[in-house]
Amino acid sequence: MSESSKSFSYKQITTAWCLYDWGSSAFSTTGEAAVLPVYFSLITANVLAPHVATAYWGYINAFSLLVAAMLAPVLGSLADHTGSKKKFLAIFAGIGVVATALMYTINTGDWILAMVLFFFGAVGMGGSYVFYDALLGHIAKEDEVDYISAKGYALGYVGGGLLLAVNIAMIWFLEANNLGYRLSLLSVAIWWAIFTVPLLRRVPEPPATRVGLEEGIPPLKASFQRLAQTFREIRKYRELFKFLIAFWLYNDGIGTIIKMATIYGAEIGIDTLDLIGALLMTQIVGIPFSLLFGKVSKRIGTKTAIIVGLAWYTLISIAGYFMSTGWHFWALAIAVGMVQGGTQALSRSLYSQMAPKARSAEFFGFYDISSKFAGIIGPLLFAVVSMLAGGSRLGIVSLIVFFGGGIYLLTRVDEEEGIRVAKIENARAEVVTA
Repeated sequence: MSESSKSFSYKQITTAWCLYDWGSSAFSTTGEAAVLPVYFSLITANVLAPHVATAYWGYINAFSLLVAAMLAPVLGSLADHTGSKKKFLAIFAGIGVVATALMYTINTGDWILAMVLFFFGAVGMGGSYVFYDALLGHIAKEDEVDYISAKGYALGYVGGGLLLAVNIAMIWFLEANNLGYRLSLLSVAIWWAIFTVPLLRRVPEPPATRVGLEEGIPPLKASFQRLAQTFREIRKYRELFKFLIAFWLYNDGIGTIIKMATIYGAEIGIDTLDLIGALLMTQIVGIPFSLLFGKVSKRIGTKTAIIVGLAWYTLISIAGYFMSTGWHFWALAIAVGMVQGGTQALSRSLYSQMAPKARSAEFFGFYDISSKFAGIIGPLLFAVVSMLAGGSRLGIVSLIVFFGGGIYLLTRVDEEEGIRVAKIENARAEVVTA
């Protein structure tokens, strides 16, 4: 543990880590899921046909995720080698915060500026999560990884939901010159920045690791050498990479529902306050259910709990095809809230247990690639199907292929073997660095 963090208790450190979820989730809720997509569809892109605006939103989501995915493994390896996970987290969070603050300037017809700023905001948040997730295995006790991960998601729902409630009030009362929307986006930047500080102050920076590499190699060169070494040893981490493929599939469906739900609802004529209010309900429902998943996983197993959540998502995708009224959207938002945080939290915790700690940021770079490429293909498929069909109903139901495929591949993963291999690598790294 670093000198600056020795005065903080285990609870203070894990809570500070979770508070980053509390702060950054405001971008997920207000920026990616609720306010900005509606603002984009109805106001900033009002010069475009509705289904074209929906498609463009899908394209910019895909592109931002692609860029973040390309950066993730190299920067993750570099962070492991130099012991700078928190520094990289701060850089990416800073990019996201500044871009989001500048969204205050977006107004009627500014759809190109909106897409550019969203791109940098999404890259900032996605990049920061590589290093945020990588810290989990270093700070959480082995028997509490599921719970701490779930607690992070639960606090994310609370933090994101609280600010979203304030944002809804802003939109309701401050209509002139779209001030409510614009102040809502500015508030996300402030919220995100404030709740990044506890992590930077309290969470210890894991030590640099140079296992298997010569001394004196330039950091960037070393990061590529580490990546090459990992690919040479890929058979050693067979179960982990099988999990990554499964995660790549099912997270594609989850991410697409999160990012495209409100703009899909706006397209089929559901009222703006129904759209945003229902997303707030998702946050509220997600708080207890995220923690519940963390507890239930101890009884039925982490992998089984994830599969239950994915089966529920399959039903949601089918029901989304038939959605036509406001209360339908509310019902589906509640259904999503029941499984969204839990499936993602348990996926993160299971992966953290199968990833060797000495290469945590590098391996979470691969996790981020899997997550981001999932986010690329889902919105892209949604956009292409919407354009071809002249509407988005077939786009939403097409997501069942990701959930079904993810469930099948997840059943092929031997998580106990993956955890065993990680423990062996952890012990090896401790001997080398001792």
